[in-house]
Amino acid sequence: MRTLLTLILTVTACASLPPQGPPRITPVATGSEAEFRGLHASGAVIWASGSGGRYVVSRDAGATWHADSIPGAAAMFLVDVHAFDAERAVIVGTRFDGGAAAIYRTRDGGATWQQVWQLEHANVFLDFVAFFDARRGFAFSDPVDGAFLVVRTEDGGATWTRVASVPEPLAGEAAFAASGTGAVALSGGQGWFATGGGATARVFRTRDFGVTWQVSTTPLPGGSTAGLFGLAFADARNGIAVGGDFQQPQLATPNLLRTSDGGVTWVLAGSTDPAGVKYGIAWRGQHLVAPAPAGTSYSTDGGRTWQPLTSTSYNTAAFAADGVAWLAGVNGGIAKVQFR
Repeated sequence: MRTLLTLILTVTACASLPPQGPPRITPVATGSEAEFRGLHASGAVIWASGSGGRYVVSRDAGATWHADSIPGAAAMFLVDVHAFDAERAVIVGTRFDGGAAAIYRTRDGGATWQQVWQLEHANVFLDFVAFFDARRGFAFSDPVDGAFLVVRTEDGGATWTRVASVPEPLAGEAAFAASGTGAVALSGGQGWFATGGGATARVFRTRDFGVTWQVSTTPLPGGSTAGLFGLAFADARNGIAVGGDFQQPQLATPNLLRTSDGGVTWVLAGSTDPAGVKYGIAWRGQHLVAPAPAGTSYSTDGGRTWQPLTSTSYNTAAFAADGVAWLAGVNGGIAKVQFR
């Protein structure tokens, strides 16, 4: 009888809880007209990087923004940014018309910048950067002279060296510099990056802070404009990948993959709502956000089900705290997402 009464009270209490409403989206004015594809958020600090060598930073959770550019980088699209705090950040840039790529570093909130790595080559194309901790990180470029270019740092981005052990690319294989979420690094030394462009999408993984890499083939088809665009990991074993075909942005085919063994194997996990290519993904707790120019999706149950968030065009997303995410996209567009 006591068990039955407890069950009745529990069911009644759960039934009385109000349903969780959709997330609240609040656009903010950044003072920039850049197209943003790089985004990093942590607490009250948000950095975004983009076209024309431009970036913005907020130190007060988006209440105010400082918009600026990196001297000498006007020809670069700053495709990704990793910020350690309000003062220290690393940004990777590449020329979309080809021929050059560079890595920049600031230690004074953008007052001064140092170009810490640079390569002029017809095929170099940096796509993203990720850090395992405050010292160790990696950046990835499309194939140069027939081999993927991965560079590592062990001093917080001050110096970079090329990694020798990276599996060979497939014909046409590369990455998509769409959101900066195509690479993930965890503090234990595990890291991943995603590709497309070849016959099938693949995910590369490391367990030694980027010194050596292995690769897994996924069931998501590739193609010159198709493959994986974003990765997110809840822990060292459980991850989600998103992708599609950017030339068919609303194509209703499976665009989600899952792994439960650290990226060794991947399985199709359905599609987002709205369907179509997703440029990136961010994950924290049970909340996920998957942005795209054709419509951003969200999940509140760990990615099992999805709903439309906004039809406004966004390229990238990042969580600043539990229940608080940020979106960034074209025309200096940045928005705060608060889960209720």
